[in-house]
Amino acid sequence: MTATRGHRITVEPGTEHVRVVRDGVLLAESRHPLVLRETGCPVRYYLPPEDVRTELLSASDTSTHCPFKGDASYWSLPDAADLVWAYPDPEPEVAEIKDHFCFYDAEAVAS
Repeated sequence: MTATRGHRITVEPGTEHVRVVRDGVLLAESRHPLVLRETGCPVRYYLPPEDVRTELLSASDTSTHCPFKGDASYWSLPDAADLVWAYPDPEPEVAEIKDHFCFYDAEAVAS
């Protein structure tokens, strides 16, 4: 956990079954997500690379900086720019999310 002036982030191993489907195509499916909770943000699932169909994604030129997590790199689909991101070198307080992928439209489903 990290907290700075009322801002807090926690990362925990999850037991949720997480699927990412776009236009009927399964992009990712994991039963081993990391669950990131951050003040003011929705819960995010960070998925291990072996559970993501990276062959369907193209690296984007987009990058962003979060003072709490570090610099994010992005990937796209032909019809969905910057659909997924990852932190190749995250801040030490959230080191466990390193190289895990996070999608805007991930869904936890009942097993």
